[in-house]
Amino acid sequence: MLELDQISARKIMLAALGLAQPANKKATKKDVLETIRQMHLLQLDTISVVERSHYFVLWSRLGGYPLAWVDELLEEGRLFEYWSHAACMLPVEDYPLYRHRMRTREYYARWMAEHQDEVAKIMAFVRENGPVRSADFERPEGRKGAGWWDWKPEKVTLEILLGAGILAVAKRQGFQRFYDLQERVFPGWDDANMFAETEIEPAFTRKATLALGVAQLPWIANYFYRWQKKNTVASLKALLESGEIEEVRVEGWKQPGYLHRDNLPLIEAILAGEGNFDFERTTLLSPFDPLISDRERALTTFGFDYKIECYTPEAKRRYGYFTLPILHKSQLVGRVDAKAFRKEKIFEVKKLHLEPGVAITDELASALIGTFQRCADWHKTPQVVVRWSDPPELAGLLTGILAGQWIQRSKFQGWSENGKADLGQQWD
Repeated sequence: MLELDQISARKIMLAALGLAQPANKKATKKDVLETIRQMHLLQLDTISVVERSHYFVLWSRLGGYPLAWVDELLEEGRLFEYWSHAACMLPVEDYPLYRHRMRTREYYARWMAEHQDEVAKIMAFVRENGPVRSADFERPEGRKGAGWWDWKPEKVTLEILLGAGILAVAKRQGFQRFYDLQERVFPGWDDANMFAETEIEPAFTRKATLALGVAQLPWIANYFYRWQKKNTVASLKALLESGEIEEVRVEGWKQPGYLHRDNLPLIEAILAGEGNFDFERTTLLSPFDPLISDRERALTTFGFDYKIECYTPEAKRRYGYFTLPILHKSQLVGRVDAKAFRKEKIFEVKKLHLEPGVAITDELASALIGTFQRCADWHKTPQVVVRWSDPPELAGLLTGILAGQWIQRSKFQGWSENGKADLGQQWD
């Protein structure tokens, strides 16, 4: 049985999830698609403080790229939208795997049976006008929506029909979905090609283990569907017996780890110190990045205790509204509460927290500034401002580096050096 130390386990997970790719080439549209295929999912979320999560997850791996590529891949039919462990963009090759759930979930069938008039009206409208948005249906003044998100009734019906696979997402404009008939979005699809029920859980178990590189049973069960752990146990047992998945021991883990045999060349290269991997990189992560979306996995593997605080009352927040974990040299070394002000062209680091025991070094400071600047440039907010840090001396060090960079740019471009640099403020 293979035995791994903690550092090796981290590196395997980083490489399997696409976070050890060398950042020495310009990303292409094909790279965007292949990265999503490698993760098997790209989670969507409505919050946009720096950038929406699905765009940010790709930036963490590929660096700067045009956001339009993601939406183009959806409209071209190389991605599709559906529920996995959350709302996600998914590789179209996995459509047969999700189709069974669309066609067999009792909740959707029951809801549609109870709301036949609403369904008929929406379907008639989509047939005549599709692709359509929820915004195409006006809400009468004073009429309340439904559910947590205060959805209008038409939006609820659209989402139910999407869940049932009767409608599909044809494209996006900003964060607005355009719904159309499933047969228009997937012409030529035949339900005879969807996975049999007995094939579904083994496929999810296989894909989750491949995506994670090395993982414990609960992490495999949580990667796609959080409510299928019992089925995952049976599937994992069968895949172990066939030799497709192998059990491993990982230093410090109380439970066994598992790896897929297709990942063995990657794992062997990492253990031998070979292969084209970059484990020295520094980047920022979305709170919904696959590396940390399972909070218990992030704690066990990286010792990183993360909680998103956007749903926590402001007075009770410890780190900030929407903090971005910092990956540095295969460790999660801190988190940053940042905001991009596009009109003012400012990338503000409101709060920066290092994890306990992380030493402040010139190398770390330079890596942080480089990462902040790359993220800021991608958002076309080139002025980086650091307001506050814990430990407090880090903000001063980063501000000094920023000021020095500004002086160098000013000299090179012949600008005046008159200006100011206070703690948390770059040269104006």
